[in-house]
Amino acid sequence: MKEKRKLINILGIETSCDETAAAIVADGKVVKSSIIASQDKLHEKYGGVVPEIASRAHIEKIYPVISKAIERAGVNKEDIDAIAVANQPGLTVALIVGVTAAKTLSFAWGKPLIAINHLHAHLQSAILVEANPQLPAVALIVSGGHTCLYDYHRPLEPELLGSTIDDAAGEAFDKVAGILKLSYPGGPAIEEIAKKGNPDAIRFPRSMLGEGSLDFSFSGIKTAVLYYCHGQDMKGENKVDSMSKQEIADIAASFQSAVIDVLVKKTELAAEKIGAKTILVGGGVAANTELRNRLEQMCGSADPPKKLLVAPKRYCTDNAVMVASLGYYKFKAGLFADLTLEPQASG
Repeated sequence: MKEKRKLINILGIETSCDETAAAIVADGKVVKSSIIASQDKLHEKYGGVVPEIASRAHIEKIYPVISKAIERAGVNKEDIDAIAVANQPGLTVALIVGVTAAKTLSFAWGKPLIAINHLHAHLQSAILVEANPQLPAVALIVSGGHTCLYDYHRPLEPELLGSTIDDAAGEAFDKVAGILKLSYPGGPAIEEIAKKGNPDAIRFPRSMLGEGSLDFSFSGIKTAVLYYCHGQDMKGENKVDSMSKQEIADIAASFQSAVIDVLVKKTELAAEKIGAKTILVGGGVAANTELRNRLEQMCGSADPPKKLLVAPKRYCTDNAVMVASLGYYKFKAGLFADLTLEPQASG
């Protein structure tokens, strides 16, 4: 009888922002465990992530989260083949917690260390359940801290095509939710109330940054919403306090529509530029149902139609499954880091 091949188990660690996460993934596809400790409640009253608070929470949660991921996976340290950790980009004070934990375990257990780019890992979430995506592909990463387009021609070598020059889409969602006095995080809150609104009620700007540009800018639309609610000189009455629920829903729907228009159009331009057969989408804002529907429509109407692969909603926000999954392919390629690995805020 042919001996069954041993699966390659990768422990993934993610602390790039405000989620403390660990996961065990075998052969890049088989999710054995995924543990996430969210910090939403800690940052809610500030309307955004406070780095120092995030760092302290990571320190408190990192080893319990890792231990729980290992326990739930039913493995022990001898079964783990390598440790993958997101070391860029992100909040330096947050990244350093995960990187330090990964280096400590790598040294103590004698396991290889793998450095992971957090944004490239988000791309991995989109192909987690797809064995052989048709390439080339355009990959859209849309989250709280980043909005980027990549030429995904080889899994380990995505090429940046465009990125945000100011506010990322997710950051704009959070700030507009704050203006409208909705809950944090802003993405889900905007999406929920927008269901009852008219997306054509207000014509907010769509910043395209010139013909053919694949970069993004969402500060203008955030400011437009602010002026709409407070007046151009910011000295007028805060109209939100006296608005009906329907008026707030119309603002949310109109804002969401404008952001999605830009995301879809830029993705379409990128696909035309590289002759993409597939569109990959990941990041927290990829959980937005309207964005998914609009991208599906765009892919279906293309000639020839394109395949759309969007990360499962449970893997859209920051998680360690995507880190461990990408870590497997770097393990197979022999791309290891050493114990001098440091976190990098940008990447």
